[in-house]
Amino acid sequence: MLTRLKDLIIGPTLPTQSTINKQLNKIRALAAFSPDALASIAYANQEIYLGLVIAGSAGLSFAWPIGLAITGVLGIVAFSYFQTIHGYPSGGGSYIVARSNLGTLPGLVAAAALLIDYILNAAVSLTAGVAAISSAFPVLWPYRVELALGLLLVFTLINLRGLQESGTVMAVPVYLFLGTYLLMIIYGAVRLAIEGPTPLASVAPSALEPLTLILVLHAFSTGCTALTGIEAISNGVPAFKPPQAKNAGLTLIVMAFLMGILFIGSIGLTQFLGVVAGPQETILSALARRLLGSGPLYFVIQISTLLILTVATNTSFAGFPRIAAILAKDGYLPRQMTGLGDRLVFTNGILFLAITAGSLIILFNGDSHALVPLFAIGAFLAFTLSQAGMVVHWWRERGKSWLLKAFANGIGALATLVTLVVVVISKFLDGAWVTILLIPLIILAFKNISRHYKQVRQQLSLHGLPPSLKPIEPNRVVIPISSVHRGMVDAVNFARSISDNVTAVYVELEPGAAEKVKEDWSCWWPEIPLAIIPSPYRSIVDPLLAYLDKVDGEINDGQLATIVLPEFVTSHWWQSLLHNQTAWLLKAALLYRRRLRGFERVVIDVPYHLK
Repeated sequence: MLTRLKDLIIGPTLPTQSTINKQLNKIRALAAFSPDALASIAYANQEIYLGLVIAGSAGLSFAWPIGLAITGVLGIVAFSYFQTIHGYPSGGGSYIVARSNLGTLPGLVAAAALLIDYILNAAVSLTAGVAAISSAFPVLWPYRVELALGLLLVFTLINLRGLQESGTVMAVPVYLFLGTYLLMIIYGAVRLAIEGPTPLASVAPSALEPLTLILVLHAFSTGCTALTGIEAISNGVPAFKPPQAKNAGLTLIVMAFLMGILFIGSIGLTQFLGVVAGPQETILSALARRLLGSGPLYFVIQISTLLILTVATNTSFAGFPRIAAILAKDGYLPRQMTGLGDRLVFTNGILFLAITAGSLIILFNGDSHALVPLFAIGAFLAFTLSQAGMVVHWWRERGKSWLLKAFANGIGALATLVTLVVVVISKFLDGAWVTILLIPLIILAFKNISRHYKQVRQQLSLHGLPPSLKPIEPNRVVIPISSVHRGMVDAVNFARSISDNVTAVYVELEPGAAEKVKEDWSCWWPEIPLAIIPSPYRSIVDPLLAYLDKVDGEINDGQLATIVLPEFVTSHWWQSLLHNQTAWLLKAALLYRRRLRGFERVVIDVPYHLK
């Protein structure tokens, strides 16, 4: 029944041969790789507005200059990633570039930043999307957490099914968003030219704080979240049709151009038209309402914003499991992250992302504004390490125009480093300290996992192991019993098939309880001795372990007794909850107990299935 339910939800198991590497043309690739980057303007504009509005009209007047500065950084980063595409046509993720050129530690720093960035991107995109639709339908505002978690569940199931949307279907929310917003910006520019600018002093709320350099830098740093997602194309170059690097580079340029137009256009219109958001409303919702009223076109804008933000979540579902699988393959994450699930996707990575993103949504009460301060640090740290790694890459390659390419990536690294410093300083107390603390903790976890795998390899290696010349002594077998029943028969027969030295052990919890067991045992297996162990404290595990240690020590034959565990298995899972699970407790105690005197204890489970 559970298997049928699983097949209904995520689909039947696919054979490994079904793996297909689909390559995309530029139009479909733009739809596949741009949602995260395009959607980021929704929460970036919101963060700039929230950062400046507390200073009243004086603060809001800085939105345009901040927008221009961020757009300039966008251009620099886009051009430097254009170089990365041609330097790593096989896919130049920040972890790979940093590890290959700067060393293992910088690579792990980039990997930790990327993992945090993907998790936060999923949480921020969903909460921002719900905020957009709640601005149009205020009745939904109290249910932001539930709506965000519902959308997260939908995307988790879609990705567990492994359903790769065709380019056409994927393009719907992307090109709907582009079409509606570009037309709205053009229309707004015409309105601005005709009506003239609206003085901010006439519409802005009263200042709650004075305008300071720290406030401006804070708004700039939160607005820099508009750059997230710009690295996605450089990570996915192999997905493009040949010539891959050329097509990926052109797509990156187009995406960066569209990002710049949407970002600077919406920022400019909100400032020069004097747009101010009301309570429980985003600034882009206020802009759309100011230009289009509250009619159908306004709702189209809000729906397209929700769609692009929710689709942007899929960037995390595509990227996080893959980088986790690469790290696991290199020995820095659990090996389970490398395994393909029934639907040929990295199931464990998808589930881990969904659980952590969902936890953040609940912890921060579905508030994207509270999540954003944690967001940009990981992105810009990965940007900086990737671009610095590319400088080293060009210096090593020394190919055609290598100096110019190294200079371009160097400028990109410098720009993102300066931005990173500003973000850290201005947002440290707002929550950025959490990310700063998490990154070294994640790296420490990477190191410990890697150390564990190295130790396992060393201890399991056959290198230098001489052949054993000591003959193996006959097994001594101990059978723990709870009573004499049909489930014992197979266990006793198996024990006698592997050894002539078999002993049964019964732990007596109450005085006199062993008499009936002893009588029944002597009737069925009189040739096998039965040891009775009193347990005055009503424990089964500890007296049995003490008995085994005592007998092994007394006999001292160079081995530990083999344990044969009789265990009956119920026909339904819920029926197992009605029993004590003593066999499971004994297995856990015996398997995970430290070995004694350099020997290992063999534990054999003999099941008896109930009908």
